[in-house]
This record gives sequence, structure tokens and C-alpha cells, in this order.
Amino acid sequence: MTPLPSISGPEAPNGHGAHALLAVEAAVSEHAAYDRSDYRTAERELLEQERRAGGGRRGNRNATRVSVVIPALNEARNLLHVLSNLPDGLFEVLLVPGSSTDDTVAVARTLQPDVRVIHQTRSGKGNALACAFAACSGDIVITLDADGSANPEEIPAFVGALLSGADFAKGTRFIQGGGSHDMTLLRQLGNWGLTRLANMLHGTHYSDLCYGYNAFWRRCLPLMNVDIDGFEVETLINLRAAKSGMRVTEVASFELQRIHGHSNLKTFRDGWRVLGTILRERVPRHHRIAHTPPSRLEAGERRAARRSPSQPAD
Repeated sequence: MTPLPSISGPEAPNGHGAHALLAVEAAVSEHAAYDRSDYRTAERELLEQERRAGGGRRGNRNATRVSVVIPALNEARNLLHVLSNLPDGLFEVLLVPGSSTDDTVAVARTLQPDVRVIHQTRSGKGNALACAFAACSGDIVITLDADGSANPEEIPAFVGALLSGADFAKGTRFIQGGGSHDMTLLRQLGNWGLTRLANMLHGTHYSDLCYGYNAFWRRCLPLMNVDIDGFEVETLINLRAAKSGMRVTEVASFELQRIHGHSNLKTFRDGWRVLGTILRERVPRHHRIAHTPPSRLEAGERRAARRSPSQPAD
């Protein structure tokens, strides 16, 4: 933004400052011309500077600190599987038990003594993630479900995508090497329709909108600004990543079947919430940052064969 011009000499206000008034009016007009598109360009340039300074294609796996965020509402039995399959070398694990009434926290501390337990300010998965994000201190943040459906052994693939230059590594079940054992036909059709609608309204090119296995550089958190509480948080994060001009890589992920218990997801209620988020987050085309189609990290059968870690016995 061009700074306001200083007024001095013969143009200084002196009771007959017509010239001064004209100068101020011109400066205000120039300031008004600095619209949203200029702001978004500046925001994108700042992201590019941070990318070059703190990671991007020069990322060093050995020097990179990885934080794993796990929302876990009454998931004690499933945590036995999830925590025991986490890769070595993680910087921190943040558990958000919400209002759990089982042994979720006790199990987590037994398996991961240095786990950080984060308390929510409200209820819901979105608020759980927001509270954990605020507490993260690693360079990379990974979101992982506690029901056993997200395979912790895929974490290195997400980290690798970020170290190769992505700002946001987005899990997808619908490219080569991805898939799901936990998705009903109704949910699959709903996700397909909502993904197509989001791509049409937002100019995005996502293959899977409603999947919560994601990773990103912590420096991107202000651009996401998670401010909703429900399951639609995954859609919000995906859309704001695109709106902010982040470099996105879709990573093939195979969703396993929930091991114990029942899902907290309500198909129709949460579907309506996702639809509302898609409509609210829409940016007019002339104010939109062009979304570069995501690159895709696909996987073949050899890696897919490692996606079924042994389940603990009852």
C-alpha cells in the first residue's frame, strides 16, 4: 500500500489549504484502490517468504519437529491400536479427550507417557482441533482420528509431501493407493456430491473433501483460523487452505474400519453442516486466488499391503 503523502511547504494547511485538501483526497482515493485482491496477493507473498525461510523444498526430515493431534472422545480401546503404531521420532503427541467418561487419558499416558492432554473450551471435533492447534509447538501438525480408521504408518508419507514443497498435505481415499473399509454407500455418495459442489463453487480440484487425515506446516494455522466446532471442520480447513493460496499435495490414504465402538458422525446432520460451510466460505470469483490443482502422491500395491496393521486382541 502506498503511504499517505506528507504535506509541507506551500501545501500545508493554513486556512486556505485547498491544495492540501486535494492532496488528501487523492491519497484517500489511492488507498481505496487497494482492494481485497491486493490484500490477498500480499498475503500470498508473505506465505511464500515463510515457505522459503522455514521449510518448503529445503525441508530437513531429521530437523523437523512433528506434532500429532488426536481428538479422542471415549476412544480408550482404540487408542491401544493407534498409539502403538505411531512412528518413532515424533516431537509431541497432543490428545484431546473432550468429555470422555472412559479410560482414554489413562490409556494414553500408559502407552505414551509424555502425551500432552489438551482440554477443550467447548465441545465438538472442530473445537478440539482448534484448542490443540493453539497448543502445538512442532513445525508440522498432523491430524489423526483416534478410532483406528486412520493408519499411523502413513504419517511418513504426509511428512514427505511437506518436505518436498507442499504447504498442506491432504489425505484422500479416492486416488490410486487410497480406499476405505469404513465408508457406507450413503456416505460415499454424499462425499462425492459435496466434493463436486465445493470444486465448482470454489474453483478447487479436490478428490476427497470430507476426510480428516491431513498435515500442514504450523505457520499456516493463522490462514486456516479454525473457528467452528463440529465435524465440518475438515471441510473448512480444506477450503481455507485453497483460498489462502497454499501449495497442496493430495496423499493417497487407506481408511481402515473402526476397531471398537460406534462413530460419533451423524450422516445427515453433519452433511448439512458441511453444505453450509461450503456455501459460507465461497469467495466471489473476481476476489479469488487461483487454486493450483494439487499434486498427487499416489501409492501402489506394495505400500497398500502395509496398510493393515495387526489389531489388538479384545
